[in-house]
Amino acid sequence: MKSEIIKAISEYNTIIIHRHVRPDPDAYGSQVGLAKIIQETYPNKDVYVVGEEDSSLNYLARLDDIEDDKYKDALVIVCDTANEERICDQRYNQGQKLIKIDHHPNREPYGDIMWVDPDASSTSEMIYELYLEGKSDGWTLNQDSAKLLYAGIVGDTGRFLFPSTTERTFNAAQELVTHNFDRKALYDNMYQVPINIAKFKGELLSSLEPRESGLAVFKLPKELLNEYGVSADETHTFVGIAGDIKGIHAWVFFVEEDDVIRVRLRSKGPVINEVAAQFNGGGHPMASGAKVFSWEEADQLIEALDQVCHAFEG
Repeated sequence: MKSEIIKAISEYNTIIIHRHVRPDPDAYGSQVGLAKIIQETYPNKDVYVVGEEDSSLNYLARLDDIEDDKYKDALVIVCDTANEERICDQRYNQGQKLIKIDHHPNREPYGDIMWVDPDASSTSEMIYELYLEGKSDGWTLNQDSAKLLYAGIVGDTGRFLFPSTTERTFNAAQELVTHNFDRKALYDNMYQVPINIAKFKGELLSSLEPRESGLAVFKLPKELLNEYGVSADETHTFVGIAGDIKGIHAWVFFVEEDDVIRVRLRSKGPVINEVAAQFNGGGHPMASGAKVFSWEEADQLIEALDQVCHAFEG
């Protein structure tokens, strides 16, 4: 599959790369990291990275604003996106050929070429392995692409703490850090938070009451977010808040927005993506997302998750 992708990239003059809505470092890292590799290897190709920008990730990259006619005869690559609904910029299907590169379970196949590897820690790790495959064809990894791929791996592995971290992950990181980018500045951008976010995390921890099953529930209504001056997008910075607390097996965040309640689920053992799939979502066994449309529906999700935690023998 990697050789097919490399062949397609070599054949097209225009390449447009997408990723998912509500991006995280792996979305930007894989999308823009791949673009930088292609640009370095094939300087005469037109390579674009598209989608709505997230200002909190501007330290990684800025994206392109392109006209519809750029898609004519173009190769389109979608990174880190399990299903078509979540692709940012829905023009992804206007190109001549479509490639999917992703590390989430492939429950919704799409594209002319699909490379899906749920055993990979991140899509950025996969892009690094694509680069290794392409080295014999002259593929080049520079400082910018190394920084982006490293950021994506670090973000999706929780700084190498999550079970998804494998020997593959460390092999990739070992080479990426040989490139001369400022890791301290990168970590500062990824993990330093303003004082209002820190105070909000304190509020959440002080009110934490885990259920008997080992499930922790965080409900974030708009009123609470407004009180602390925290946006819905900023809540992703503390999604791992309960990971170090003894006795908690899984936890869930409900973040109220104007027309939907976003759900983030995390686990240290119980398989949670099947619960997410019941509520307009999906993802990895230990990290998933979903959405509900009322607090009553949120309570139904809590009960389903509570049952999974009760059944878990950790």
